[in-house]
Amino acid sequence: MKSTQEKRHELPYAGGPLKLRIPFIHYRLEYQDFIQGAILSCIPLGITAAMVKVLGIPLEIAVLMVVINNFFYLLHTSFGDPSISGWITAGIPLYISFLTGFDPGPERIQALIALQVLVGLIFLVFGLTGITRWIIKHFPVSMRSGILLGAGFASLMRVFDPGQPFIGKMPVAFSVAALTSFFILFSSRALKFRARSNLFTWVAGFGIAPGFIIGYCVGLLTGEIAPPSGVFDRIIIDAPFGEMLSSFSVMNVGMPSAGQWMAALSLAIVAYVLAFGDILVLETMIEDCNEARKDESIVFEVRRNHIITAIRNGVQGLFLPFLPLCGPQWTGGQALVVNRYKHSTPDQEPSYWGGATSIFWGMSLAMVFHPLVQIILPGKLIGFGLTLLIQGYLCIYLALTLCNTNVQRGIAGIMAAALVSANYTKLWGSAFWSGPTMALIVGAVLFFVLEYEKKEKKGISQAALSD
Repeated sequence: MKSTQEKRHELPYAGGPLKLRIPFIHYRLEYQDFIQGAILSCIPLGITAAMVKVLGIPLEIAVLMVVINNFFYLLHTSFGDPSISGWITAGIPLYISFLTGFDPGPERIQALIALQVLVGLIFLVFGLTGITRWIIKHFPVSMRSGILLGAGFASLMRVFDPGQPFIGKMPVAFSVAALTSFFILFSSRALKFRARSNLFTWVAGFGIAPGFIIGYCVGLLTGEIAPPSGVFDRIIIDAPFGEMLSSFSVMNVGMPSAGQWMAALSLAIVAYVLAFGDILVLETMIEDCNEARKDESIVFEVRRNHIITAIRNGVQGLFLPFLPLCGPQWTGGQALVVNRYKHSTPDQEPSYWGGATSIFWGMSLAMVFHPLVQIILPGKLIGFGLTLLIQGYLCIYLALTLCNTNVQRGIAGIMAAALVSANYTKLWGSAFWSGPTMALIVGAVLFFVLEYEKKEKKGISQAALSD
């Protein structure tokens, strides 16, 4: 147990440098965050629709993969990383487009294994070497904006495509869910309601969950969503671990080919770049917590976050390939935990770690119970669609905010168009020449031609001015 003078404000922990914290020993579970997590279980379950369609995974195995992934989130808050972790959500449409370039079945699973393991290796290398901050500082703003803009467009194009099941199959239910969520999250009038109504503030604290519930009920009334069935068939969900490992892990499908590793490399780089923003947001939120609460010091280390994220991607990539990949932070969940912690007294919430861990205990345990899963599953497409819609909104908003000049905006726009338009068509017969590759090449060329200026040495610059 650590108890040094220099760390007197940091919550005690065991396990030496691993900073292991155990519930009921180092912190108490917070029932409010536990309940929020249980309600928000609709969000991770939303990805099962894409996993079934794109990867050909049976629904029971897809649900099991989501549950296991959620328990892996606890690695962060249990071992000293304050991140409310999640997916690398912005790239989901990009991953889907990439995977559809391979034949369904083992070849497509191998491509996902290659992608996720490469993402894990990138996190591991950058975490061990400590060069992440240097990359964030020097990666051109225009190129970062272009990737975010392209990912945002890709998300929204998928949502509004009539051939997709969001607007195409449930126009009323999804529109109501989307408008409700947008009002709660982004409306200036909603901010005024929060100041006047404690009830609205409480409801708004659940993020997109109220929009999901309202849209789900509307869908049941309009017939766009089928009523849940088999709710009480059993208490605990099926857990076909053997079938998952024997059919969809590297032990059965085999290691990816050299061509698949090469094809996935550029997209793995893009996925890491997309995670840059999450890392920056996480740092800012933790600093805000430390400013608001002087009774506890919350320590965020980029290296620790990267190593744990690398472990998640490596293990899951090999044994349960996970379509959305494993990212360093889930902004929506992070905001919920941070907001409640900041506005609580030490008596109301003694430690940040109680809320940060409770939200995932609530979410993970809720998904283990079959009745709750069966109730939520008919509306899973609403949860997935809302995730894409909100992510698209935020990506475009952040992309436009990053740019300071018209040159940067122009580069970002062209790079985004290259990313979306290439759409992972196998140019020259190779999957490597796909959207991410073309976007990175186009962005880099335009940056060096239009924006880059070599900094002159101070002495030379002053001499030139004097002449």
